[in-house]
Amino acid sequence: MFRWAAIYGVIVLTPLYLVPLPRVGAETFLGFIGLALVFQGVFWTIGGDPVKFRTLMPYAIAEKFVFALPAITLFFIGVTPPTIALFAAIDVMLGIGFMIAWQRTPVGA
Repeated sequence: MFRWAAIYGVIVLTPLYLVPLPRVGAETFLGFIGLALVFQGVFWTIGGDPVKFRTLMPYAIAEKFVFALPAITLFFIGVTPPTIALFAAIDVMLGIGFMIAWQRTPVGA
């Protein structure tokens, strides 16, 4: 699950470097993309040895919800467009999957 999430994340996030930058907050936008891409490496690492890297899983879960929950909330109050809400919903599903994986992964020796 973590490796598939990493592949999906790279595919979705990388093209955002090519969109026109906002006039205000460009550094925040680029920082968000960069940090999210860094986390794809974390997901890839966890997927390589889930038992060994189980302690990183709560951070992976947080990474999914820290974007998704505010984006969905903003969608419901009419600020965020439906396309962003769709990607946020995918992140919620991935976050839930990460939570299940965390619960089912045995604590390493």
